[in-house]
Amino acid sequence: MATINFGGVDETVITRDEFPLAKAQEVLKDEVIAVIGYGVQGPGQALNLRDNGFNVIVGQRKDSASWEKAKSDGWVEGETLFTIEEAAERGTIIANLLSDAGQIAVWPTLQERLKPGKTLYFSHGFGITFKEHTSIVPSADVDVILVAPKGSGTSLRRLYLAGGGLNSSFAVYQNATGKAYEKAVAMGIGVGSGYLFETDFKKEVYSDLTGERGVLMGALAGIIEAQYQVLRQRGHSPSEAFNETVEELTQSLVPLVGENGMDWMFSNCSVTAQRGALDWKGKFREATLPVLNELYDSVASGKEAERTIQRGSTPGYRKELEAELTELRESELWQTGATVRKLRSK
Repeated sequence: MATINFGGVDETVITRDEFPLAKAQEVLKDEVIAVIGYGVQGPGQALNLRDNGFNVIVGQRKDSASWEKAKSDGWVEGETLFTIEEAAERGTIIANLLSDAGQIAVWPTLQERLKPGKTLYFSHGFGITFKEHTSIVPSADVDVILVAPKGSGTSLRRLYLAGGGLNSSFAVYQNATGKAYEKAVAMGIGVGSGYLFETDFKKEVYSDLTGERGVLMGALAGIIEAQYQVLRQRGHSPSEAFNETVEELTQSLVPLVGENGMDWMFSNCSVTAQRGALDWKGKFREATLPVLNELYDSVASGKEAERTIQRGSTPGYRKELEAELTELRESELWQTGATVRKLRSK
């Protein structure tokens, strides 16, 4: 383990130098990793584990689109691709990478196959943390661990193929065998993490739900809509409003911030942009702090989990969701975006 100073605060992290791939392979040499679900995280984690030399199988509903995707990725029916039931039976580490709703539905199937000494692995703390809503309560004789890559499975795979790694948190909820900690770290290295930082299931899900409802998606989408609306109402064309609101953000600024930091960005723009951004960032911070605190409280109270589960299980929800997404897709803002993206590639 290494102690790294993050903005003046020392934290302990695990890198591939301290815990190399060879050590992870040794820790998990006798394990059969059954990746359950081949949707968002499943492909990236399963393929990275396979390419890193681990014994991996995939469990997926047969004849589904994800089943066909798994086959196209080289998983062989009857050898490395099985139904959820059979994969869970064969696996010693059951990696539950289904959606939160899927985990609730399939839990009785997995629970039945979690024999003493097996390991239950998650990449999200939702099911365990909000057990009063999900009923996911593992027996005391199994290890329960978590590795949560800080990005999509697509990004995890892309960075792995490029020789890099996506940073991940890890946690141990239950250590029945006394080996849960090293198994969690080994899985983190195996799936292709850049470095690992320790958390717990509750903190992981609280930060994750806050992040995706906040800066990562909800707040980002909301502030984009607001600025686009202001520019359009003040007489700017759709193209100009979109380019100044979204295109410059995604194609120029965010990649540079990711590479060099916001401080670098402030130091490498015009004085006009620099002064304006410094003067206004505090106003946006103070305006959004109450909203983000309200959001975090809603997450911590379980209200967000309850709402998600209730909405997701409502008859006709998928139809309602598609209507919401269609409205978003067909809005002037994102129709303009579609045109801009086409022009960008010409």
